[in-house]
Amino acid sequence: VQLQASGGGVVQPGGSLRLSCELSGSIFSWYNMGWHRQAPGKQREWIAAISGGGSTKYEDSVRGRFTISRDNAKKTVYLQMNSLKPEDTAVYYCNADRRFLTVVGGRGGSWGQGTLVTVSS
Repeated sequence: VQLQASGGGVVQPGGSLRLSCELSGSIFSWYNMGWHRQAPGKQREWIAAISGGGSTKYEDSVRGRFTISRDNAKKTVYLQMNSLKPEDTAVYYCNADRRFLTVVGGRGGSWGQGTLVTVSS
């Protein structure tokens, strides 16, 4: 399984950005997908996950602002980020695994290369 993340960039506080992560090398619908992020000087943290059936789960700091979704035909998972704050600045990673807890736990599975999001005025 290979994952290719894209969509990062520089955005002003209060702005929006959408990240994408395309899976190749396997059947996308088999996989639970997740997004994690690592801010400068901090450990990587899980922020959102979506099951193969479309159920979603969010970390408290992004719930209500970020939305995870998937398009099985395009083999892609998205992270729509609204009302961005400077503290959302981080490298964002997508991951995939057939076990939901592995996606959320962040240990194991397959990982994309990361895409940098900078929230700054």
